[in-house]
Amino acid sequence: MRQIVLDTETTGLNPRSGDRIIEIGCVELMNRRLTGKNFHCYLDPERDSEEGALAVHGLTTDFLRDKPKFAAIVAELRDYISGAEVIIHNAPFDVGFLDAEFKRLDLPLFNAQVSGVIDTLVQAKELHPGKRNSLDSLCDRYGVSNAHRTLHGALLDAELLAEVYLAMTRGQNSLSMDLEDDAQADQQGAQVELVPLASILVLPASADELAEHELALTALDKEMRGTSIWRMVEN
Repeated sequence: MRQIVLDTETTGLNPRSGDRIIEIGCVELMNRRLTGKNFHCYLDPERDSEEGALAVHGLTTDFLRDKPKFAAIVAELRDYISGAEVIIHNAPFDVGFLDAEFKRLDLPLFNAQVSGVIDTLVQAKELHPGKRNSLDSLCDRYGVSNAHRTLHGALLDAELLAEVYLAMTRGQNSLSMDLEDDAQADQQGAQVELVPLASILVLPASADELAEHELALTALDKEMRGTSIWRMVEN
Protein backbone atom coordinates (compact mmCIF):
# COMPACT_ATOMS: atom_id res chain seq x y z
CA MET A 1 0.00 0.00 0.00
CA ARG A 2 1.30 3.44 -0.94
CA GLN A 3 0.64 6.18 1.61
CA ILE A 4 1.67 9.83 1.63
CA VAL A 5 2.04 11.80 4.87
CA LEU A 6 1.36 15.44 3.99
CA ASP A 7 1.66 18.81 5.72
CA THR A 8 1.44 22.44 4.61
CA GLU A 9 2.37 25.85 5.95
CA THR A 10 0.22 28.82 5.01
CA THR A 11 0.04 32.61 5.19
CA GLY A 12 -2.92 32.43 7.56
CA LEU A 13 -5.85 30.34 8.68
CA ASN A 14 -8.52 30.92 6.05
CA PRO A 15 -8.20 30.19 2.32
CA ARG A 16 -11.57 31.82 1.74
CA SER A 17 -10.12 35.18 2.75
CA GLY A 18 -7.20 34.77 0.35
CA ASP A 19 -4.63 33.01 2.51
CA ARG A 20 -2.30 30.79 0.47
CA ILE A 21 0.02 27.81 0.82
CA ILE A 22 3.69 28.70 1.23
CA GLU A 23 5.21 25.25 1.87
CA ILE A 24 4.28 21.65 1.10
CA GLY A 25 6.03 18.65 2.63
CA CYS A 26 5.24 15.01 1.83
CA VAL A 27 6.77 11.73 3.00
CA GLU A 28 6.11 8.42 1.23
CA LEU A 29 5.31 5.15 3.00
CA MET A 30 5.22 1.90 1.06
CA ASN A 31 3.70 -0.97 3.04
CA ARG A 32 4.29 1.08 6.22
CA ARG A 33 7.96 1.62 5.49
CA LEU A 34 9.60 4.97 4.78
CA THR A 35 10.97 5.00 1.24
CA GLY A 36 12.92 8.28 1.33
CA LYS A 37 11.00 9.43 -1.76
CA ASN A 38 9.76 12.76 -0.41
CA PHE A 39 8.21 15.83 -1.99
CA HIS A 40 9.03 19.30 -0.69
CA CYS A 41 8.75 22.85 -1.98
CA TYR A 42 8.45 26.45 -0.83
CA LEU A 43 5.98 28.65 -2.70
CA ASP A 44 5.54 32.31 -3.46
CA PRO A 45 2.03 33.06 -2.14
CA GLU A 46 1.94 36.53 -3.74
CA ARG A 47 0.96 38.02 -0.40
CA ASP A 48 2.38 38.55 3.08
CA SER A 49 1.86 36.10 5.92
CA GLU A 50 -0.26 37.15 8.85
CA GLU A 51 1.71 37.99 11.97
CA GLY A 52 0.47 34.96 13.87
CA ALA A 53 1.27 32.56 11.04
CA LEU A 54 4.72 34.09 10.56
CA ALA A 55 5.50 33.46 14.22
CA VAL A 56 4.66 29.78 13.69
CA HIS A 57 6.62 29.02 10.50
CA GLY A 58 9.12 31.90 10.23
CA LEU A 59 8.95 32.02 6.41
CA THR A 60 9.22 35.68 5.48
CA THR A 61 7.97 37.40 2.34
CA ASP A 62 11.57 38.14 1.33
CA PHE A 63 12.51 34.46 1.60
CA LEU A 64 9.51 33.34 -0.47
CA ARG A 65 9.66 36.05 -3.13
CA ASP A 66 11.84 34.08 -5.58
CA LYS A 67 10.14 30.71 -4.98
CA PRO A 68 7.84 29.13 -7.60
CA LYS A 69 4.12 29.77 -7.61
CA PHE A 70 1.71 26.92 -6.99
CA ALA A 71 0.88 26.64 -10.69
CA ALA A 72 4.51 25.84 -11.45
CA ILE A 73 4.63 22.78 -9.17
CA VAL A 74 1.06 21.51 -9.37
CA ALA A 75 1.74 18.90 -12.06
CA GLU A 76 4.58 17.35 -10.04
CA LEU A 77 2.48 17.42 -6.87
CA ARG A 78 -0.48 15.76 -8.56
CA ASP A 79 1.72 13.03 -9.99
CA TYR A 80 3.21 12.43 -6.55
CA ILE A 81 -0.09 12.10 -4.65
CA SER A 82 -2.08 10.42 -7.42
CA GLY A 83 -3.93 7.34 -6.20
CA ALA A 84 -2.22 7.28 -2.80
CA GLU A 85 -3.84 7.16 0.62
CA VAL A 86 -2.93 10.46 2.25
CA ILE A 87 -2.32 10.91 5.98
CA ILE A 88 -2.80 14.42 7.43
CA HIS A 89 -3.09 15.79 10.96
CA ASN A 90 -6.25 17.93 11.04
CA ALA A 91 -7.01 17.09 7.41
CA PRO A 92 -9.79 19.66 6.77
CA PHE A 93 -7.28 22.49 7.20
CA ASP A 94 -4.71 21.28 4.66
CA VAL A 95 -7.28 19.87 2.24
CA GLY A 96 -9.19 23.15 2.33
CA PHE A 97 -6.08 25.08 1.29
CA LEU A 98 -5.16 22.56 -1.41
CA ASP A 99 -8.71 22.63 -2.79
CA ALA A 100 -8.55 26.43 -2.97
CA GLU A 101 -5.30 26.23 -4.96
CA PHE A 102 -6.70 23.58 -7.30
CA LYS A 103 -9.86 25.63 -7.86
CA ARG A 104 -7.79 28.62 -8.97
CA LEU A 105 -6.34 26.42 -11.71
CA ASP A 106 -9.65 24.72 -12.62
CA LEU A 107 -8.31 21.34 -11.49
CA PRO A 108 -10.10 18.47 -9.70
CA LEU A 109 -10.34 18.78 -5.93
CA PHE A 110 -7.89 16.97 -3.67
CA ASN A 111 -10.09 14.00 -2.70
CA ALA A 112 -10.71 13.23 -6.37
CA GLN A 113 -6.98 12.75 -6.93
CA VAL A 114 -6.19 10.36 -4.07
CA SER A 115 -7.58 7.04 -2.88
CA GLY A 116 -8.55 8.39 0.53
CA VAL A 117 -7.57 10.62 3.45
CA ILE A 118 -6.72 9.54 7.00
CA ASP A 119 -7.01 12.27 9.63
CA THR A 120 -4.61 11.42 12.47
CA LEU A 121 -6.20 14.05 14.70
CA VAL A 122 -9.50 12.15 14.53
CA GLN A 123 -7.66 8.90 15.22
CA ALA A 124 -5.79 10.40 18.16
CA LYS A 125 -8.99 11.78 19.72
CA GLU A 126 -10.57 8.33 19.50
CA LEU A 127 -7.53 6.68 21.08
CA HIS A 128 -6.88 9.38 23.69
CA PRO A 129 -10.18 11.12 24.51
CA GLY A 130 -9.88 14.18 26.70
CA LYS A 131 -6.13 14.52 26.16
CA ARG A 132 -4.04 16.96 24.13
CA ASN A 133 -3.58 15.56 20.64
CA SER A 134 -1.42 18.13 18.89
CA LEU A 135 1.53 16.79 16.91
CA ASP A 136 3.91 17.82 19.70
CA SER A 137 1.76 16.06 22.30
CA LEU A 138 1.63 12.90 20.20
CA CYS A 139 5.39 12.98 19.72
CA ASP A 140 5.79 13.05 23.50
CA ARG A 141 3.21 10.30 23.97
CA TYR A 142 4.76 7.92 21.45
CA GLY A 143 8.41 8.71 22.14
CA VAL A 144 9.10 10.45 18.82
CA SER A 145 11.90 12.98 19.26
CA ASN A 146 11.00 16.50 18.14
CA ALA A 147 13.78 18.27 20.01
CA HIS A 148 15.05 19.78 16.74
CA ARG A 149 11.66 21.37 16.00
CA THR A 150 11.77 25.04 17.01
CA LEU A 151 9.49 26.32 14.22
CA HIS A 152 6.86 24.51 12.18
CA GLY A 153 8.09 23.24 8.83
CA ALA A 154 5.98 21.20 6.40
CA LEU A 155 8.56 18.52 5.60
CA LEU A 156 9.78 18.18 9.19
CA ASP A 157 6.21 17.96 10.47
CA ALA A 158 5.35 15.35 7.82
CA GLU A 159 8.36 13.27 8.89
CA LEU A 160 7.33 13.51 12.55
CA LEU A 161 3.73 12.67 11.71
CA ALA A 162 4.85 9.61 9.74
CA GLU A 163 6.66 8.29 12.83
CA VAL A 164 3.68 9.10 15.06
CA TYR A 165 1.24 7.41 12.66
CA LEU A 166 3.34 4.25 12.50
CA ALA A 167 3.61 4.17 16.30
CA MET A 168 -0.09 4.95 16.80
CA THR A 169 -1.21 2.16 14.45
CA ARG A 170 1.54 -0.39 15.03
CA GLY A 171 -0.87 -2.96 16.50
CA GLN A 172 -3.22 -2.94 13.53
CA ASN A 173 -1.32 -4.90 10.95
CA SER A 174 2.13 -5.82 12.17
CA LEU A 175 1.16 -9.51 12.30
CA SER A 176 -0.29 -9.46 8.79
CA MET A 177 2.88 -7.78 7.55
CA ASP A 178 5.00 -10.53 9.11
CA LEU A 179 2.82 -13.17 7.49
CA GLU A 180 3.17 -11.43 4.13
CA ASP A 181 6.95 -11.36 4.53
CA ASP A 182 6.97 -15.08 5.34
CA ALA A 183 4.79 -15.84 2.33
CA GLN A 184 7.08 -13.84 0.06
CA ALA A 185 10.08 -15.69 1.43
CA ASP A 186 8.41 -19.04 0.70
CA GLN A 187 7.58 -17.90 -2.84
CA GLN A 188 11.21 -17.00 -3.37
CA GLY A 189 12.27 -20.55 -2.58
CA ALA A 190 13.26 -20.18 1.06
CA GLN A 191 13.95 -23.59 2.59
CA VAL A 192 12.52 -24.52 5.98
CA GLU A 193 14.62 -26.91 8.03
CA LEU A 194 12.49 -29.51 9.79
CA VAL A 195 13.56 -30.47 13.30
CA PRO A 196 12.70 -33.97 14.58
CA LEU A 197 10.04 -33.79 17.28
CA ALA A 198 12.09 -35.93 19.59
CA SER A 199 14.79 -33.27 19.76
CA ILE A 200 12.44 -30.47 20.82
CA LEU A 201 12.53 -29.60 24.50
CA VAL A 202 9.28 -28.03 25.74
CA LEU A 203 9.62 -25.73 28.74
CA PRO A 204 6.21 -24.68 30.15
CA ALA A 205 5.83 -21.11 31.35
CA SER A 206 6.02 -20.49 35.07
CA ALA A 207 3.19 -18.86 37.02
CA ASP A 208 5.12 -15.57 37.13
CA GLU A 209 5.72 -15.68 33.38
CA LEU A 210 2.03 -16.36 32.72
CA ALA A 211 1.10 -13.40 34.95
CA GLU A 212 3.49 -11.10 33.06
CA HIS A 213 2.07 -12.39 29.77
CA GLU A 214 -1.46 -11.55 30.91
CA LEU A 215 -0.40 -8.02 31.91
CA ALA A 216 1.19 -7.51 28.49
CA LEU A 217 -1.98 -8.66 26.70
CA THR A 218 -4.15 -6.41 28.86
CA ALA A 219 -1.96 -3.40 28.04
CA LEU A 220 -2.13 -4.26 24.33
CA ASP A 221 -5.94 -4.58 24.46
CA LYS A 222 -6.16 -1.18 26.15
CA GLU A 223 -3.88 0.45 23.56
CA MET A 224 -5.90 -1.01 20.67
CA ARG A 225 -9.24 -0.20 22.36
CA GLY A 226 -10.36 -3.75 21.59
CA THR A 227 -9.22 -7.35 21.62
CA SER A 228 -5.76 -8.04 20.26
CA ILE A 229 -5.15 -10.86 17.81
CA TRP A 230 -3.11 -12.66 20.47
CA ARG A 231 -6.28 -13.10 22.55
CA MET A 232 -7.97 -14.65 19.51
CA VAL A 233 -5.02 -17.01 19.06
CA GLU A 234 -5.29 -18.05 22.70
CA ASN A 235 -8.99 -18.81 22.25
